[in-house]
Amino acid sequence: MPLGKVISAILIASICNCVYAQTKTIQIKNGEHWYGGAVTEGQQMPLKDGYSFNLFANTGGNQAAPLLLSSSGRYIWSDEPFQFAVHGNVLEISNAIAPVEVDSLGHNLKDAFSNAAKKHFPAKGKLPDTLLITRPQYNTWIELVYNQNQADILRYANAILANGFPAGVLMIDDNWGDYYGRFDFRKDRFENAAAMVDSLHKMGFKVMLWISPFVSPDTEVFRELLSKKLLLMKDTVNPAILSWWNGYSAVMDFTNPTAKEWFSGRLDYMVQTYHLDGFKLDAGDADFYPADAVSFAKATPNEQSRLWGEIGLHYALNEYRAMWKMGGEPLVQRLRDKQHTWVDLQKLIPHITLAGLLGYNFTCPDMIGGGEFGSFIGRDKLDEELVVRSAQCSALMPMMQFSVAPWRVLSKEHLAMVKKTVEIRGKYTPYILELAKASAVSGVPIVRSMEYEFPGQGFAAAKGQFMLGDKYLVAPVMTKDGKQSVVLPKGKWRSDKGEVLKGPGTIEQTVPLDRLPVYELIK
Repeated sequence: MPLGKVISAILIASICNCVYAQTKTIQIKNGEHWYGGAVTEGQQMPLKDGYSFNLFANTGGNQAAPLLLSSSGRYIWSDEPFQFAVHGNVLEISNAIAPVEVDSLGHNLKDAFSNAAKKHFPAKGKLPDTLLITRPQYNTWIELVYNQNQADILRYANAILANGFPAGVLMIDDNWGDYYGRFDFRKDRFENAAAMVDSLHKMGFKVMLWISPFVSPDTEVFRELLSKKLLLMKDTVNPAILSWWNGYSAVMDFTNPTAKEWFSGRLDYMVQTYHLDGFKLDAGDADFYPADAVSFAKATPNEQSRLWGEIGLHYALNEYRAMWKMGGEPLVQRLRDKQHTWVDLQKLIPHITLAGLLGYNFTCPDMIGGGEFGSFIGRDKLDEELVVRSAQCSALMPMMQFSVAPWRVLSKEHLAMVKKTVEIRGKYTPYILELAKASAVSGVPIVRSMEYEFPGQGFAAAKGQFMLGDKYLVAPVMTKDGKQSVVLPKGKWRSDKGEVLKGPGTIEQTVPLDRLPVYELIK
């Protein structure tokens, strides 16, 4: 083994107080396909020769789990992160710091998921707030970015209703406070935050607030937390200062029950003082936690990320973007910010179906039109067709979330098409809610990959269509030219246009911009 890997393994083992496990190799069977690891790698699935990924301190900026599943019914699980790679017909597990389990009891991908979920991340029988499912969500990020303020938030909410969109959950994003760790609205931008939230409630919205586990250094709160040793430390005296997208900050050490109690107390204070309904819990990526940091109890960076996930369990209205090993919980996940490009739009289906395979069933695709604000900078005009197709792609997923204001960036024609997607979702909402309730009990994914629902029919690499439950095949268009190939599995199908089609078969078509192709399995 190369010296660098040896040193890394020793460091990881020392963090976990465990014995370094030797490499394990699994022979890949003929026709067997493997999936799992990190949601942001979904477009790479199934795993191919030459692929590798190390889960230690790396969740890919999104959801992840120490789980790999195969189309032949096998799964691999470890309680701690590991590295995995494909070399020819061999799947290699290395740098494992906990025992690696290989289960071979199943026969297909659905079996592999079911067996893994029952043993390692069983459903808890609880739902997040169903308003996140039954109505569109609205996030102030793309419109306001770091200029979150009372007047513009109310203006955004009023515009939602004035343009014929239904009220739902409204999320106030980053930079509402004076600094990270101080839990009060900044007075220079929020004259009366409680009154603002009350007004939003009267308009029919529930209100969530962006938070993170970070604390700005050299502030009053920072000094208090440091004196109580509630922060992650560099050593026994000095705090760990982490680099993240907003600069450098200290971070809460949630291995310390007192730190968790302090933080949850501040969130409860925000609920009571400002009448908030829940929180968007951002950051918390395993990637941000130094492997050599000193914590109250020994923990990997991944475990620190998981503990951040536990905070949200106290609030029915919650949303996460980064998560580790919390499948089966009533936590809402959102796919990582996507750019305003067709390439990133095409990642939504493979990402959200992989999220389901890892147990993250209450997942929202990214913000409609894209949530990576850098791809909006310097644009005089957005690709209006992309916004429409993005809305269509989200419409029959577990949730749909707006941020960039469609009424601001779209023509009347294209705005009408986006509003039509909301109407389409309304027709399917009772079924989506039914699936969500069933998933809370059984853990079965709401959105399913084609291979999961129709094993052995040639869908192992299908990325352009998905199943909503076991009833509807959804095939949103994700190319500028509107062309697509829809592959129907065996059975009789009724299209959204009323045609009855027999599978297996392939439909080659050019889809009008105002259509979302859906095929109902009728036999």
